[in-house]
Amino acid sequence: MKKGIAASKGYAIGNVVIKEEEELIIPEDLIEDIESEKERLSKALELAKTQLSKIKEKALKDMGAEKAAVFESHMMLLDDPEFTGAMEMEIDNNKSNALKAVDSVAKTFLMIFESMEDEYMRERAADIKDVSNRILLNVAGKMVGVEVQKENTVVVANDLTPSDTAQLDKKKVVAFLTNIGGRTSHSAIMARTLEIPAVVGLNDITSSVKNGDLVIVDGIEGIVIVNPDEATVKEYEGKRDAFEKEKEELKKLVEVKTVTKDGKRVEVAGNIGKPEDVHKVLENGADGIGLFRTEFLYMDRDDMPSEEEQFESYKYVLEKMEGKPVVIRTLDIGGDKQLSYLPMPEEMNPFLGYRAIRLCLDRKDIFRVQIRALLRASVFGNLKIMFPMISSLEEFMQAKTFVEECKAELRAEGKEVAEEFELGIMVEIPAAAVMADELAKHVDFFSIGTNDLIQYTLAADRMSEKVSYLYNPMHPAVLRLIKMTIDGAHKEGKWVGMCGEMAGDETAIPTLVEYGLDEFSMSASSILRAKQLIME
Repeated sequence: MKKGIAASKGYAIGNVVIKEEEELIIPEDLIEDIESEKERLSKALELAKTQLSKIKEKALKDMGAEKAAVFESHMMLLDDPEFTGAMEMEIDNNKSNALKAVDSVAKTFLMIFESMEDEYMRERAADIKDVSNRILLNVAGKMVGVEVQKENTVVVANDLTPSDTAQLDKKKVVAFLTNIGGRTSHSAIMARTLEIPAVVGLNDITSSVKNGDLVIVDGIEGIVIVNPDEATVKEYEGKRDAFEKEKEELKKLVEVKTVTKDGKRVEVAGNIGKPEDVHKVLENGADGIGLFRTEFLYMDRDDMPSEEEQFESYKYVLEKMEGKPVVIRTLDIGGDKQLSYLPMPEEMNPFLGYRAIRLCLDRKDIFRVQIRALLRASVFGNLKIMFPMISSLEEFMQAKTFVEECKAELRAEGKEVAEEFELGIMVEIPAAAVMADELAKHVDFFSIGTNDLIQYTLAADRMSEKVSYLYNPMHPAVLRLIKMTIDGAHKEGKWVGMCGEMAGDETAIPTLVEYGLDEFSMSASSILRAKQLIME
């Protein structure tokens, strides 16, 4: 038996297929025929575009727009003159062969990105690695990705790239196992979206199993059993069937209103990143959208989205939700999320720096476009606007005043704006939680962003493996701040939601219900299970 990190729930029994790491020997030879080597690179890049286009389409169908956006950014890398253009220059200037050119440019970029303080930029290193590897294998004429021929296959790898995971055929692949990775790695998130059981961080699983070995994958406990006896197989077949039956049972809750045992109505909503994600949320019976992360509209492009473009996106979601509440968070850029076309100042600690509402109140030219788009869309549904990263009443009042200015501006232009919509804040800074009773006198609602609230409260970066043991949603200090926020809001008759990962955490849900949380918002795949737990 091997123990790892349970990354995606479920049970699977299947035969191992090890993803062999293609070992490429990078030749050092200099070349004479520069043009033919550039042609070799060009063909590899074109092939990569075709491959990624297919992967993106499959990801869109299987996982929704937010996950498919990863491959949009991969395709943009292929068109980036600083990246692929540097490979051509390497051939031109240094007479490097195509493999050497790709390898040396990739290594330079990886070194730069991996050494960055910024979490979003460090994550981009994984994308660069994925794309570079694809180009290298194409140049060498080797196979890219995981080829699976048989049903009931458990894919075993050192790691799976986002494109590997997106290509997995659910009809054949029943689970995957990796040596490295954690719950928040790209492949783990995608596995949860695909609903394929996965155990990661197993250290040496690739050398502990052979192709064809029978394995049991327990994605609940994070356990792998290699070549089990008949009795163990029978036991886990029972667990798997019970798990699948429970999933079917949960589908009965799609239309059911979520009410606790003592009669309190609780809303269970979905988090989305792109307008198209609204379909998955509705399929899972959500009561609304608790968080629309609008920064995804700004990312992986070369310029700001226009007012018209944003208006169409917000209108689409509001109309699809047919009067159900839609909480749209204003631009949350900075810290771990950067835009290539918006230069930001170098900061010692960008997480505590110029970001989110601080950036928007400073750059009103950017903020105005978004607020106008939101206000114009407000007539098409039940809009609630939420400001991120609020630490004081002054910030909220400035943002509120700005919304009023934009509203007056639009009405003067003869454009329609809803008579009523709510303005709230994301409680992710401990200061806002401590001041909740005062803030509640002025805001219409709170939504607790636990991902940042936990790391700010415990001074523990959730992406750092060295201190991940400190990142604990159930820490008494975190729970106190959550309780303080809920009590402060309820004292003034205001509602409180939660849109961080903790809202879908099965161990946290009973405590949050006890505290009186009014709305839980989470990824679409967690909604039905959360409904069940709240009703129990």
